[in-house]
Amino acid sequence: MTTLCRGACVEVDSNTEAVADEGFKLGCISCKRRGEVKATAFVKWSFKASDENKNPILFQLFIYQNGRADIIDSRFSDRLHWNGSKKTDDLQDGSILILNVTFNDSGTYMCTFNRTLKYLNYEFQTSNIKTFNMKVVPRLTRGLASILSEVMMYVSIIGLQVWLVIEMIYCYRKISAAGEEALRESARPLSIPEPCWPDFHQPLQSAVI
Repeated sequence: MTTLCRGACVEVDSNTEAVADEGFKLGCISCKRRGEVKATAFVKWSFKASDENKNPILFQLFIYQNGRADIIDSRFSDRLHWNGSKKTDDLQDGSILILNVTFNDSGTYMCTFNRTLKYLNYEFQTSNIKTFNMKVVPRLTRGLASILSEVMMYVSIIGLQVWLVIEMIYCYRKISAAGEEALRESARPLSIPEPCWPDFHQPLQSAVI
């Protein structure tokens, strides 16, 4: 799902399939609906591993506020980096980057945007929560939609090439037939009409006065 927002901000759902031993970006975008309103925001991430399903509580993982990133969960020490909005307190991109992904990183991630909208006479607090279920796999797998799209692309290319070949053959035959007809016309002898001479053997009629 993709949502267009004012100020060229685009909300795109995050990928949820990570590959072990590689880096993975967890995207979390919360667009400010009114671009003319000044605002500040901070982002909190929480995490619950897949083997902790019996525990309904998500543990604090990461927080980014006032340009400072703090890793709270020791399981992600030195493996977690801020990959969102920079050089601004009006955060709209709260994405994080996980390095050297392990199978233990599979689980539920929750991103929370806490935004303060600053109007002329008052401030308004808003909160936007997004949840992701990330799965770690040994290697990247392709979805059925991706495979079907690639197959359709190749079918379209082959069909277009076949159509072009048929059109070329048709045009060649049409031009060849027209050329043969022109050659036949040029090979025919020209029929020159005989000149019309007066018959001098007939006596001239005398003019009547």
